[in-house]
Amino acid sequence: MGASPGHIDLSGIFPPIPTPFNELEEVSPDRLSENLNRWEEEPLAGYVVGGSNGEFVSLSASERLEILAHVRETTGSEKLLIAGSGLHSTRETIRQTQAMAELGADAALVVTPSYYKSRMDARALTSHYRRVADESPVPIILYNVPANTGLDMSAEVIVSLSEHTNIIGLKDSSGNVATIAEITLRAPKDFQVLAGSASFLLGALAVGAVGTISALANLAASSLDALIQAFGKGDLKQARTIQQRLVRPNSAVTARFGVAGLKYALELLGYYGGPTRSPLQALEPEQETELRQILVEAGLLQSP
Repeated sequence: MGASPGHIDLSGIFPPIPTPFNELEEVSPDRLSENLNRWEEEPLAGYVVGGSNGEFVSLSASERLEILAHVRETTGSEKLLIAGSGLHSTRETIRQTQAMAELGADAALVVTPSYYKSRMDARALTSHYRRVADESPVPIILYNVPANTGLDMSAEVIVSLSEHTNIIGLKDSSGNVATIAEITLRAPKDFQVLAGSASFLLGALAVGAVGTISALANLAASSLDALIQAFGKGDLKQARTIQQRLVRPNSAVTARFGVAGLKYALELLGYYGGPTRSPLQALEPEQETELRQILVEAGLLQSP
């Protein structure tokens, strides 16, 4: 898309796409293409490559770049391509961000560095993100995911960072709608917040979020789009009904069963899911049965 820093519209639905592996746990570009061809028919604003659901922590730097390049080539320039470039060191995050920008990423999603989490205070996080934003040729989206990092960025830090001209938004997976409300109130008006989970999308929209980057977007984009459309029309009853229906399947492919659950759900819906990369494990048979039933009850899968 080639949008200039600071001028990207993040409204809408972005799936953090899983990385398809073959039986040897090697990346399968052909399977990725198959999935992308189906996702292209869904009401998506773009894609996130290198996110938590893409098993990015289990990928090498070169694999991340290869996947990004393949997605850009397969989908063209019509949709936004957001690249997960966050690493534990500021220097390596800058290098990864620049490399991803060269391959066509429109924006970079930068997770909080967390290995030394006891030292990741406001000063450290502010310095990290400002340096990355200063050196990045594409806009930066902050990524707060305390369930995975054990680190929860405060509203104060996020609001401070939102004033940087090359930091355009936040993916917040904390589920703290009160914090999202504070950020949307105090940050510059063009700073955009994305719900990091479909489970609280309606609440996030109600306090100013513009869309979502969520695992469920990989398999329920139409339902999420219907929720957003209903909210936009002021039909809160319909939006609430959809939100309630999506809570259990969202939990199933995130907190309950993780990436393996998301990949199995994709298999059930005709996509390629495939194995996770070790040490993540496949679901047990009883978990597969439970997940299938949850999807059926939510109306996302037809009963056999």
